[in-house]
Amino acid sequence: MTTHAPTPAAPRYSHSQSSPLDHVTSPGAAWLVSASSYPRSTLSAWEARPTAPAVLPCGTVFDVVNVPAVFGRRMLDALWAEGPGSGPVAVQQGRMLLFASPGTAQRLPALLEWEPRADDVPPFLCHGTGDAVTVPALAPGAGKGPRWVVAPDVRHPWLPGAEVLFWACVRASRLSIFPPADQGANVYDVSRRR
Repeated sequence: MTTHAPTPAAPRYSHSQSSPLDHVTSPGAAWLVSASSYPRSTLSAWEARPTAPAVLPCGTVFDVVNVPAVFGRRMLDALWAEGPGSGPVAVQQGRMLLFASPGTAQRLPALLEWEPRADDVPPFLCHGTGDAVTVPALAPGAGKGPRWVVAPDVRHPWLPGAEVLFWACVRASRLSIFPPADQGANVYDVSRRR
């Protein structure tokens, strides 16, 4: 005989809508675990250890665009300054994970391949159908693991699609963190000096 644990009425990590951006709200957690084949048991396990990250599949509820952190920050700035904002965003191991609408993992690389202005976009990964990603904990812990920059806070968050992320990539590639080189400067090769 199989018994199912009842779904908890109010998770222990519950936060109000005015909680910091690095905390996942109860509706946000429900959205995240809806990507799992077993959302109720995934949520129960996660509630038991709210400071532990989880591995969730991509492709049905969300895709993830995985870019270097500095470039991702520029993309995020472009999304918020010149566009509709972003969906959930996480960082881990020097990379930024931008949650996107399903299908983005397949379409975004194709869009960038045909765009000559996207030559300066650094290599990135797209996680879609058949892939899984490690998502940060429901509540921040003391470790150095993945963390939320913009945590999911609603049951159906807005997720940017391939076209929105394409233009964010193009805009971010135009922004340089280094000042332009002085074209009249003398450049010396010092690699052979002793």
